[in-house]
Amino acid sequence: MVKQQIKTIRFNNMQLKRTMTIAAIAVSGMIISSCSRQVTRVNTDQAIDVSGNWNNTDSRLVAEEMTQTVLGGKWLSTHLEEKQGKRPVVVVGVVKNKSHEHIDAETFVKDVEQAFIKSERVRLVQGGKKREELRAEKADQQDNATVSTMKKFGLENGADYILQGSINSIVDSHKRKKVVYYQVNLELTDIQTNEVVWIGDKKIAKYVKN
Repeated sequence: MVKQQIKTIRFNNMQLKRTMTIAAIAVSGMIISSCSRQVTRVNTDQAIDVSGNWNNTDSRLVAEEMTQTVLGGKWLSTHLEEKQGKRPVVVVGVVKNKSHEHIDAETFVKDVEQAFIKSERVRLVQGGKKREELRAEKADQQDNATVSTMKKFGLENGADYILQGSINSIVDSHKRKKVVYYQVNLELTDIQTNEVVWIGDKKIAKYVKN
């Protein structure tokens, strides 16, 4: 009876050691795997699609192309003719994300604003929360800045046009394959008359296979 118990204890100890060895090997494998991650810096202009989702390349290219399209519209030549060559003042309003994924529309808005500035064909003014922040700073100066450096109210450049839009998407998937369609819609409106002077869209399609 005692011998049988000793054999059982030895067997259990062997099983325990074997289990601990397997666990140690598994943990070591996980550590080695985690340590093998590599990070490579790439050019921000380089198009890299990892997930197939909307990315910085899509944002930049769509913004540049659509900005060139809106600046090529007849509204600009009409404005310059009516205003004796004075460049129009534009404010970029809200671009809503109506797609199926999380997209930081603010990044796209900044790409559009940057493209407008680079074109030198329109004048750009701040809108939304940044305009509110500027006005709050101006209000603070009324009490805390010297008279010679204080900025006055009522001297802002009023925008002639506002650019607004949305980012939309449609997903067509089956098993491990999917096609994602993105469509960016933008429209430019005359603030004085509410007339839509330009409207355009840009479509992107991505085929993803897992």
